[in-house]
Amino acid sequence: MAKTQTTALALLFALAAPLSAQTTEAPATEDPATEASPADDLAMGVPAEKTGPYVKANFEAWEQRCMKTDSGIEPCELYTLLKDDQGSAVAEFSIYGLPPDTEGPAVAGATFMAPLETLLTAGISLQIDAAEAKAYPFSVCSTAGCMARLGFTAEEIEALKQGGEVTITLVPYIAPDQKVTLKMSLKGFTAGLEAVNASNKLADEAAAAAAAAAGAEATTTP
Repeated sequence: MAKTQTTALALLFALAAPLSAQTTEAPATEDPATEASPADDLAMGVPAEKTGPYVKANFEAWEQRCMKTDSGIEPCELYTLLKDDQGSAVAEFSIYGLPPDTEGPAVAGATFMAPLETLLTAGISLQIDAAEAKAYPFSVCSTAGCMARLGFTAEEIEALKQGGEVTITLVPYIAPDQKVTLKMSLKGFTAGLEAVNASNKLADEAAAAAAAAAGAEATTTP
């Protein structure tokens, strides 16, 4: 089976999960002899700069976005914001390399987030420069928008590195006879993806080392 339970992928899939799918664990039954404190459920807060996603570096049209964690392991993704002809933000695109031992033709994964008013049955079309366009379906929608999960082969990643721009086409729900065309610049893509992959490699190695250390401690503890 493909090894996909890496720190980087776990973060990315967690960020992309729909809000409607998030649940909270049911509270444990209280001991009748224990009286709950009114402050038990109060969050005391942590410094904002020490948790959550942040921009680690800029690569022309792209940003290296990473997730701060308590452990210090920071998985990343390469992100860009897509705008229409009027300069209004329309969609988001992020990409990350898959681990070298991942089985299958894909060597990188990406997420494309479109507005809720998108016609889902039409999917999206992605074209690298003048190459043949490929169609991708949407996976799920949340209050943040509708997401398509894309896989790229080694040849397609090379085309992105050598290319100038990507054309992404989607169809609005209220006007199914029309198309919205977005241009995605590839300036800075190569350096950005290399930086992301290097960061995720270190993150995965650190996570594996931490897991191995925890396992060793568990076996030696009487």
